[in-house]
Amino acid sequence: MRGITAYLQVARTGDAIAWYERVFDASEVRARLVAPDGSCMNAEIEIAGTRLMLADEMPAIGSASPASLDGTSVVLNLHVADADAVFRRALEQGAEEIYPLADQFYGDRAGRVRDPFGHHWIIATRIRDVPEEEMLAAFEAMFDS
Repeated sequence: MRGITAYLQVARTGDAIAWYERVFDASEVRARLVAPDGSCMNAEIEIAGTRLMLADEMPAIGSASPASLDGTSVVLNLHVADADAVFRRALEQGAEEIYPLADQFYGDRAGRVRDPFGHHWIIATRIRDVPEEEMLAAFEAMFDS
């Protein structure tokens, strides 16, 4: 494996995988590595062709979940065929809306949620290709008073 793979730290890996399966149609792609104390040291899932690794948080080595940190510094951007359906499913399954799903100036229909494990997801569908000049003008217009 080459490249970058996100490694999510969660409080309950099994519950997180089940949630991602229900909401994002994730599939588990490797056997979980579970320590004798029951903590999950590694699991791998795939969502829309992208692999994610997950593990239970391990405070002893500085590995904490967003729930323990009361925040996150990473946002995952998930492009799907139907953002409305996935966004609705996420909310029905306990996600919290950060900002609503809406058509964005950069050409996506997108909204942001916090999953029950503290991770933030932008759920988006490309609705139109926007020329760079148009996108920059729309962005700058957002700050004009």
